[in-house]
Amino acid sequence: MAAFDWSYVWDIMIVSLFLFAATYLKRSIKIFQKLFIPDAIIAGFMGLLLGPQILKLINFNVDHLGNIVYHLMSVGFISLALKERKREKNNDVINTGFFIVSAYLMQGILGFGLSLIMVFTFLPNLFPAFGLLLPLGYGQGAAQAYAIGTQWESVGFLHGGNIGLSVAAMGLLWAVLGGIPLMNYLIRVKKILPSRTDVRKLGGDVPKKSTLVEINENDSVDSFSVQLFVIGVIYLVTYLFLKGASSVLANFGTFGQTFSNLLWGFSFIVATIFAIIFRGIYDRFRKKNIISKAYISDFLLERIAGGSFDYMITASIAAISITIFREYLVPSLIIGTVGGFATIAYTVFICKRIYKEDVLENILALYGTLTGIVSTGMALVKEIDPKFESSASQNLVLGSGAGLFVGFPLMLLLNVPIVGFVSHKPIYYLYTLILFALYMTFLLIFMYIKRPKKQAAGKSAK
Repeated sequence: MAAFDWSYVWDIMIVSLFLFAATYLKRSIKIFQKLFIPDAIIAGFMGLLLGPQILKLINFNVDHLGNIVYHLMSVGFISLALKERKREKNNDVINTGFFIVSAYLMQGILGFGLSLIMVFTFLPNLFPAFGLLLPLGYGQGAAQAYAIGTQWESVGFLHGGNIGLSVAAMGLLWAVLGGIPLMNYLIRVKKILPSRTDVRKLGGDVPKKSTLVEINENDSVDSFSVQLFVIGVIYLVTYLFLKGASSVLANFGTFGQTFSNLLWGFSFIVATIFAIIFRGIYDRFRKKNIISKAYISDFLLERIAGGSFDYMITASIAAISITIFREYLVPSLIIGTVGGFATIAYTVFICKRIYKEDVLENILALYGTLTGIVSTGMALVKEIDPKFESSASQNLVLGSGAGLFVGFPLMLLLNVPIVGFVSHKPIYYLYTLILFALYMTFLLIFMYIKRPKKQAAGKSAK
């Protein structure tokens, strides 16, 4: 028995247990249904409470859960990207990419501005760029916040990596504890209803899909296996691409290392791009009858994506580290709290103006992503769109890819205040704020030009 490693299997079994218990609780306790709390979020907080962070009743490896989240994010995004899509021109994807980056900039201006106020008033020893962890931790997630925070340690930011994790953890709490009330407020007060789900049925059992997947009995390989090995091949190509890119970027010093970390941190976006390319080639071969059978099943891909996101959400919440909140508590609470409220207001205000359909779904997907991680955005959407039929999941998947390229200048601008700190030239802080504001203005103008002619209000017409 000792020759076999059960560690990862044990952690997956524990996550399964939490999901099972959460599903039972939600079906048994009415308040969970009325408040639209997703099963996976309930399961995640059960894991956080019962796990090694708080009560220590159930043991699991937090690092393992982090790896599970990292890989399942790519699996879920590949599955959604492989689904058949309409080829009509759609500004929503581009607008989503521009909106994501504009939100990073809003968070950057707010967080950096607040940290400078604290530096020049009651916290003179605070690292001036502390506030820039807001767009990194909230907008881009723990991996990016940790990577950049660790790099800043070399110029005097004590425990920068751990502080980046603390900000990211606070963002994850905002995504969940802010996202659920936001969902209820928009539905019950603002009457912005889901586009494809009867609000009276939310929180209950999802009706069984009537359409079955046809499996050719003459084929020796199962249709589900086909979906898995397609996803596996795409993920292998993603890995080889990232390894090759990292080898090339290693020749460009600090800049190359930073960009390499960015690519690995956003591997799910790279995987999505390869999945889109694969789907395009597959569709062309089908059209020319080079491939005669429909091997890719949207139904099975939906199930794979849904399962991946359920496990990913549960693991991401259960893996939150409580101890990282102890250091730099005051600036973290100030910047994190103001940043959370500002992200809610900014997301609702802009999304109501740039989307014509599926307004509620897009608001929740983007808010959850811009405070926590992509999985929390998908969790909020999954509660009102369990089969990912709205445009929100597609906009988030494809828009994140567009945002990676649009947001590249932002990663360069993050170095400006560091140069000012090292060279003792505070004027660079002002330059940073001005450049952020100009870039954000450009993105807002673009979204205004590309906005839908008729603004959506309430439930989308079908």
